[in-house]
Amino acid sequence: MCLHTGNDTIAWISNKMKTTTEEAQAFGTMLVAYGYIYPLQNHKKLVMCNDSSLYRFQTPYFWPTQKWVPDDSDYAIYLAKRNIRKKGVLEPYEQAHYNHLHEWLNHKWDFIVMQAAEQYKAGKERKKPDRVVFDCQERAYWMVNRPPVSLSNSNMFYQQAIMRSKVKSSVSLGALVKYITTYKNHDPFLASCLPSNPWQTDHDAYWTLNMRRVEVPTKMRVERWSFSLFELLSDLRGRDDFKIFLKKEFSGENLAFWEAAEELKWGTSSSMSTKAETIFKTFLAPGAPRWINIDGRTMGLTVKGLEHPHRYVLEAAQTHVFLLMKKDTFFRYLKSPTYKDIQKKALNPEPHNFSPGIHPIILWQQEEEEKAKAAAASAPVDVKAMMSKIDRKK
Repeated sequence: MCLHTGNDTIAWISNKMKTTTEEAQAFGTMLVAYGYIYPLQNHKKLVMCNDSSLYRFQTPYFWPTQKWVPDDSDYAIYLAKRNIRKKGVLEPYEQAHYNHLHEWLNHKWDFIVMQAAEQYKAGKERKKPDRVVFDCQERAYWMVNRPPVSLSNSNMFYQQAIMRSKVKSSVSLGALVKYITTYKNHDPFLASCLPSNPWQTDHDAYWTLNMRRVEVPTKMRVERWSFSLFELLSDLRGRDDFKIFLKKEFSGENLAFWEAAEELKWGTSSSMSTKAETIFKTFLAPGAPRWINIDGRTMGLTVKGLEHPHRYVLEAAQTHVFLLMKKDTFFRYLKSPTYKDIQKKALNPEPHNFSPGIHPIILWQQEEEEKAKAAAASAPVDVKAMMSKIDRKK
């Protein structure tokens, strides 16, 4: 395929599309970015320059319209082949990708190297001009689909982040099974509610027993507090019980700071500055009455952020305090007499029994009809109205 300069290509696009030079250059840049045209002199710069830079049309085999998904194994074979040809001297970004894929695809790396060696031998049999052109085309394809970090956009970054495995599949599945086993008895779709499901039975005892700050909670509710610190703090009744324990331990400042950060996060904008100043004086200032113990880096970032407060200015400090409670205080609470006492006092409601064969809604309708009849029977009788009705019938 013949070579062409950037200004010739832009002039040709402008002439064919009847558009301005700026729009033609933007369209040309799109063609380069999507891999239909590739630069020869600066292959990392995926733009169309309006100068004498040389470009070449990509072979149709590598066009995006072929819908060839750029697989990691194919890229690994390309890098291994390039590594053989360059005798181990790759560009820095290629070397980083090569090392990552070597670790990621270690289970089939021998196959990848074998394929790369075979492709390298087949390429040497071509004529040198054809071999050089194909190498440029292949490099241009991977430059578009696996660009250097400095050139990659956010979408490519997220694609590569998703590609990387963080944990083994067996560990993920084990965690999922553990989660389902833990929560299955607390899911109203998988287990029955006690005393009954109010959406099915029209009996509101379940809501009454599980009010936000009921005096004596149910056993199921208390059991859920032990699942995680997040579950404990999400339940206001559980949080109150946790406060009682922390008061006995003389360590309630961490929870108080966490609650203050929540109020700042979900409060009104008008009160944000006042709340931020109060939190600083109460928990963070030197000699504060309820000073919290956090690391110097987090403290510095938080204090600096409070100069221009916003909803999430305490996010780092709040997370740090939450982790401290999760690792220490939470487990001591579960072993404390405070939690064991509430376990003993917790209610275990009996299932609510209904008349078999009659739906609760129908029972409610029958009760309403009986009430209406009773009201009509107890109402005073209008004798004149009754006589007029009899006369009309006659």
